[in-house]
Amino acid sequence: MGILLAFAPFIVFVIVERLFGVSAGLAAGAVVSAGMLLRDWLTPGRTVKILEVGTVILFGGLTVYAFMTDANWSIAAVRLRVDAGLLIIVLASIALRRPFTLQYAKEEVARDLWQTPRFVHVNYVITTVWAAAFAAMVIADLVMTYATTLPHSVGIVATIVALYAAVKFTAWYPQRAQAT
Repeated sequence: MGILLAFAPFIVFVIVERLFGVSAGLAAGAVVSAGMLLRDWLTPGRTVKILEVGTVILFGGLTVYAFMTDANWSIAAVRLRVDAGLLIIVLASIALRRPFTLQYAKEEVARDLWQTPRFVHVNYVITTVWAAAFAAMVIADLVMTYATTLPHSVGIVATIVALYAAVKFTAWYPQRAQAT
């Protein structure tokens, strides 16, 4: 489940944002994502991944923008930008015919499976499920940004359910596909 580590910048962003504010959270996400990218670039046997490159660009760009413009985003508004950026990265990986999960899966399976149609198909399906989870998060962020009378717990619950479902599906589906 190396793929879950790829979301560390987003977890750090949420924690730091809550404790120190939006700009600090974005900067922390940028630093963590840059560190992960550097680790993959310098470690033999590891490869630089689409998600990590996109995450550095996303958090780096939002950090620069926030500091240059003194952006006064609400928590829901900044999460909307981060989650929408993540959704764009995932959709771009599909459009580029390199589903982001493929790079993580290759680190966990034998090389002779990498080009098999089933392996590639499984990764397209899993990446699509992650895209759906991120789309659900974007919708929740939109609702929380513009329907300010709703309790924030609605957005939090929607995010947790979407991520939980994607994680569970990622663990379950390869075994199911192999069994059929």
